[in-house]
Amino acid sequence: MSRRTSRRTFLRTVASAAAAGAVAGGVPSAWAGRESAGATVPLRDFDYGAVELTGGPLRSQYDFIHAHYLGLDNDRLLKVYRQHAGLPAPGLDMGGWYGEGGFIPGHSFGQYVSGLARIGRATGDAACHHKVAELIDGFAAALAANPVPYAGPGAQQVWPAYVLDKHVVGLLDASTLSGVRRALSLLPDVIRNALPFIPPVSRDRVGVRNPPYDETYILPENLFAAARLTGDSRLRELAVKYLLDGPYFEPLARGEDVLAGRHAYSHVMALSSAARAYVELGDPRYRAAAKNGWTFLEQQRFASGGWGPNELLVQPGTAQLFDSLTTTANHFETPCGTYATMKLARYLMRLTADARYGDGLERVMYNGLLAVKRPDSEGNSPYYSGYNPGATKVFYPAKWPCCSGTLIQGVADYVRNIYFQAPGAIYVSLFAPSRVTWSASGRRVILTQETGYPAGDHVTLRVDTDAPAAFAMMVRIPGWLREEPEIRVNGRHAAVTAMPGTFAALRRTWKSGDRVELRLPQAFRTEPIDPSHPDAVAVMRGPLMYCALRFTGPVPPPADSTSGVLAAAPGGAPLAPLGSTALSPLAGSRQSYVQADGARQQTVFVPFYTVESESYDVYFSRT
Repeated sequence: MSRRTSRRTFLRTVASAAAAGAVAGGVPSAWAGRESAGATVPLRDFDYGAVELTGGPLRSQYDFIHAHYLGLDNDRLLKVYRQHAGLPAPGLDMGGWYGEGGFIPGHSFGQYVSGLARIGRATGDAACHHKVAELIDGFAAALAANPVPYAGPGAQQVWPAYVLDKHVVGLLDASTLSGVRRALSLLPDVIRNALPFIPPVSRDRVGVRNPPYDETYILPENLFAAARLTGDSRLRELAVKYLLDGPYFEPLARGEDVLAGRHAYSHVMALSSAARAYVELGDPRYRAAAKNGWTFLEQQRFASGGWGPNELLVQPGTAQLFDSLTTTANHFETPCGTYATMKLARYLMRLTADARYGDGLERVMYNGLLAVKRPDSEGNSPYYSGYNPGATKVFYPAKWPCCSGTLIQGVADYVRNIYFQAPGAIYVSLFAPSRVTWSASGRRVILTQETGYPAGDHVTLRVDTDAPAAFAMMVRIPGWLREEPEIRVNGRHAAVTAMPGTFAALRRTWKSGDRVELRLPQAFRTEPIDPSHPDAVAVMRGPLMYCALRFTGPVPPPADSTSGVLAAAPGGAPLAPLGSTALSPLAGSRQSYVQADGARQQTVFVPFYTVESESYDVYFSRT
């Protein structure tokens, strides 16, 4: 799996190649062209502009994030870079991780640019594209005065690869999605001037507080994308240089679980680099590493789809997940972790057309990113989800942390999670009010999805086309189903195979007005936290993790001001008991339920993503 080139050779040629790409006219996609001759990629995802969210909880959060990040002041975002360059720096300091003297000054600049470009492409919002262009211009002016693309010691000396990765994705998305040509011309200079601060070989990060802290192994995915965009093979070779082969991808490819003890988010992110390496290089071992990594990750996830208590991957078959319920409140680094999981799921869906990756993506999206506390205008941001007894959704102690960057990128990617395409087929992987436009049999086709899911069980898919078009509509049948789904085409029962965990294939020549009606019965079930604790369970309905609202639970755990990490759950509170009576719908509510237990007060259960300020329980002791 090892292929290497020198940075010196790369630096001599990347600038001229990027300039040539910019002059060629037009801005190609970073995914343009074909994969390596040795790679098999049966599915493609859709461009951001091809899919529209039309309602539901995803659209509600999407609209909030769109407005929130669009409203961030440009001078504040650029201030730390202007200060570092010795330029006039108007505007208030961002503070927290981002501001002057912060933990990683300017760290998430590229992610904010990336997220705004993605939302601008999806919505057609010219204000997003204008903001992206202004931010790139300001960044370019700072680099002209000081070419080092870092804004302080924390970024330059401790986290140079981490920050470079954010810069690269921001410049790529500004170029390809917002059409900012200057972003492409900045790319080689940013990489060239960052490399002296980055180790010449990829170094692993084991644990959370053990040096080295930087994450060189997350670089390859975006470097491969930059190589695809510019056509420069030196960028491709640099991406290969930083693949974490020996200690990580090679054993994973052999089927060895080496996740335990590693820093959680960055090593799951690295699996997307493995998937991208398979696409670019055609080496099947990278595909195997990504697939096996996902499989091992599933063996240590919470019911939410989250993983990594205290930001560490654990050893399956141990009590580490169970023990964490009463020893910490830091169970899942949610925006970052959800972003990494969704991205990996999309890669694996494209590489395998296996519906189980849609199941995993759906679970972590609804119970992870959709469920976070909304950020405020002062830089307070969601970070961890707590699954300890009596937990409360809280902000991270420091402002503008890493999760403030992945929050906008992850929400912006909602439109890419729903549909996939193949020659002669469209795949409906998620159920959300939405619309997708594409070409089938040479005809323009619009597929509109109407649904109250996940609150309701029914989904309607309506076809609109100028002329009849032949294609297969592949509809995901969720793996959590316990009852047979109902599928009707134009009111008639469809005699198709619809096994849970697969795609049901509806093949026909479709005409305008054709309708597919789907019913997915969502019954309550419990899921144990691990095989050795079968009576410590979460309550699930469909893809949703439910929680019991608690009004007498412990107060939120205090922050450790030294580490910025939340302390252990106070007193190691025991799990709440789960009654034996059935849950009944709450009158007038679509997705809230009550459980009565004799003379005791009724317990209200709601989807985790709907909780705002209440205390809650998500794991219970089954009586």
